[in-house]
Amino acid sequence: STSQTAVARAMIGLAIMSLLRKISPSPAKQAAFRKAGFHCRGTCDVYNYFHFERKERMRKLAMILTLFIPTQLWADDFDYYVLSLSWSASFCDIEGDAKQSDQCDVEQDYKWILHGLWPQYHQGWPAYCNTSERPPSRRMTRDMVDIMGSSGLAWHQWKKHGSCSGLSAAEYFAKSREAYGTITQPKVLNRLDKSVRVPASVIEDAFVQSNTFLDRDMITITCKQGYIQEARVCLSKSLQPVPCGRDVIKDCKMTNALFPPSR
Repeated sequence: STSQTAVARAMIGLAIMSLLRKISPSPAKQAAFRKAGFHCRGTCDVYNYFHFERKERMRKLAMILTLFIPTQLWADDFDYYVLSLSWSASFCDIEGDAKQSDQCDVEQDYKWILHGLWPQYHQGWPAYCNTSERPPSRRMTRDMVDIMGSSGLAWHQWKKHGSCSGLSAAEYFAKSREAYGTITQPKVLNRLDKSVRVPASVIEDAFVQSNTFLDRDMITITCKQGYIQEARVCLSKSLQPVPCGRDVIKDCKMTNALFPPSR
């Protein structure tokens, strides 16, 4: 909660202030300081003390944070989600085929797959958070293949983003699936039978027309290596559409991006 986060931040501040105080070193440390080129009389200044004992200071600070702040406060401290939908054919053309990804098997016929559900700050984002939750089982990641393309992607998304959600692996994957289901994929794009070159804004138009509850500041289209890459939709923690932060709403400006047909 917000109050828990505030308490955690206050504790961090107190811990740092405690370590920043001037410290009177022992005679042995004073001798060590002199040997290192520092000259201390009574209390050494903060700069000299930290310069000499930087590693020790960071070790103590890490111990304080680990011991006194619950791991859950490192997770669930975010403002909204980014639902990232990747056009599978573009991924396969750019890198998937070279990697022999199962996602690119023509029998799969993937279209917009779930790249991930990403906790986001209004500016920036958390990643690889400390969490007391257990990692997902192989069965959990395998069960996400129908919308994510591979179990490896599911595992990576949990490790990088799910760990910051404050949810268990099962809850995170369930919420990801729920979020994926809130967006209607534009049929006009899914039915293409040949590659086309289009302005990225056309892809955004198609999503907004298929999801009338979306405003243009709630969705952004990304490109990569000349291809339409992803559609990213911003959602609240309860999965309601919300405006994206400034660092997310950076639309691709290409006017002739390649959009290959699904396989």
